Amino acid sequence: MNSLRIRPKEFENFEIRKAVVGPIATNVYFLTRTDTRDVLVVDPGAEARLLIQYLKNNEYTPAAVLLTHAHEDHIMAAGPIREAFGCPILCHEAEAALLADPAHNCSASAGTPCALTADRLLKEGEEVTLGGMTFRVLHTPGHTAGSCCYYFPAYEMLISGDTLFHGSYGRTDLPTGSDAQMLSSIRRLLSELPGETIVYPGHMDRTFIAFEQRFNPLAEFV
Repeated sequence: MNSLRIRPKEFENFEIRKAVVGPIATNVYFLTRTDTRDVLVVDPGAEARLLIQYLKNNEYTPAAVLLTHAHEDHIMAAGPIREAFGCPILCHEAEAALLADPAHNCSASAGTPCALTADRLLKEGEEVTLGGMTFRVLHTPGHTAGSCCYYFPAYEMLISGDTLFHGSYGRTDLPTGSDAQMLSSIRRLLSELPGETIVYPGHMDRTFIAFEQRFNPLAEFV
């Protein structure tokens, strides 16, 4: 089992930190250039005041808010962060409708209706550099129609949202979810990405591709 332990590498002028927010423990990630204090904020789902204070206390400059998908528990602090720092919100182009629809993004049923418009819509395979960090957009529908993952090849890491979890995968029974698309997306991630890629999911602990290739319940279909 030692060969399957996660060993995060240290990269010059880069670090990733995590906050866990909201009633269902959503992971918010801060991908930071330590030399410039530029940061990418991923899936700020709740507790906007505390997240904004954290960014200010550390003198971080948000280059963007990245959304892996538009469910309520991943978006509720995105608008306040954009307003506080003037940074854009980005999501996949197929997720724009869900982001703007409180009835379908689950915010209305949670009692906090939220409708947002992204400042930039991303496409499958697009390579984006923001704050000195470069990532590739992987469209991974299944949890929602516009779910996507962000792959950072220079840092050997994947931000997987609610697509790929440690030993599991995202639910498919909410609006625009699809069992068939989830299977296809998991198959893609496990077959295309290097085994040493560390996976940072939207909930629970991190994992890595080599572990999921052996132990994920959908791995047998890859």
